[in-house]
Amino acid sequence: MSGTVSVPVVIVGAGPAGLRAAAELAPRVDGEVLVLDREATPGGIPRHSDHTGYGLRDLGRVLTGPTYARRLVASAERAGAHIRTRAMVTGWAGDRALEVTSPEGRQVVRASAVVLATGARERARAARWIPGDRPAGVYTTGELQQRVHLERLPVGSRAVVVGAELVSWSAALTLRSAGVEVVSLVTQYPQADSYAAFAVPGRVVFRTRVRTSSRVTRVIGHGRVTGVEIESTVTGARETVVCDTVVFTGDWIPDHELARLGGIPLDPATQGPRVDTALRTEVPGVFAAGNVLHAVDTADVAALDGAHVAGAVLAHLHGARPAGTAVPIVAERPLRWVSPSLLRPGDPAPARGRLLLWTDERVRAPRVEARQGTTVIGSVRMPWPAAPGRVFRVPWSLLTEVRADEGPVTITLA
Repeated sequence: MSGTVSVPVVIVGAGPAGLRAAAELAPRVDGEVLVLDREATPGGIPRHSDHTGYGLRDLGRVLTGPTYARRLVASAERAGAHIRTRAMVTGWAGDRALEVTSPEGRQVVRASAVVLATGARERARAARWIPGDRPAGVYTTGELQQRVHLERLPVGSRAVVVGAELVSWSAALTLRSAGVEVVSLVTQYPQADSYAAFAVPGRVVFRTRVRTSSRVTRVIGHGRVTGVEIESTVTGARETVVCDTVVFTGDWIPDHELARLGGIPLDPATQGPRVDTALRTEVPGVFAAGNVLHAVDTADVAALDGAHVAGAVLAHLHGARPAGTAVPIVAERPLRWVSPSLLRPGDPAPARGRLLLWTDERVRAPRVEARQGTTVIGSVRMPWPAAPGRVFRVPWSLLTEVRADEGPVTITLA
């Protein structure tokens, strides 16, 4: 297969955000909605996350990851979307034109609208600057779950999980299903990063220790992992823990390479494409949705992003263009980032009417303030804590008093 094909909409990524966008768009677009994915099977991360907990917010039921992925794929295909797997988007061939390489050859796909739903990935051990040997038995959660659930290969007998957030407990569940003892979860924060509803039962079920205020300082082993060195960030004391498997979880980064290659401005805080509340990037006709914007949120929230972006894509196809100058939205420490990070006059509220934020410090009963210059334009007391390791959601009403001519909005925990 070679040459050029033109379609109204092309979606890059067949995970929850891309598949839900395709299901919403395909019945309402005059022409083909094409979904491209580099993997052999569509569905994204849930397809190899073989435990329950998926689908509550978007489908109103709790499913296992593979079941959830199959339902999203089936919904997109029933709607009329065309899903092409083993199709790697390697670059851009002009405005809204993608270079695609697949087993059938190379091709250029031109579209009136492009949706980037490329998701996010965990930082591997090398990117975390953890010294030591380079033995077998070191994984990220995604690598572990593919090995266990897709390839049906053994991983070891005794594991240390680096991280204590939702994805860390997902890794622990995968290890348990493979018959691996989880001897410890290690987090730099003073408390486990996950919701107590997950962390407390997790400690009971796995009978494992969650080492808080700690970090892995070295991986030990030649040929195969034999242990890790763990340091207390409070006392500086170090201890060697015997294990043959290490799983690095969390510390997510958006898969933004395609956006960067296309000259799409990235948000310096999230490192994903900078978007407004309609999920438009700053390149006309290019949109983004899901965890490429806010790594990392749950799969059902990413899927709802996909549903949300469909409205803006349809408006673009019918000739609508954004009005006015966008007002930047920035986060102030201890907040690390806010998504979306642009606000345009007259635009809709973001998906689910929520701003998404990330904090580097735990605040038990936070009051969130929005300021323009020295003026407080919004304030809300939240009934749940802002905690590292999970997305902090704030009502969009915080920004209803933004003025387009008074400069950037700063959001902080007061």
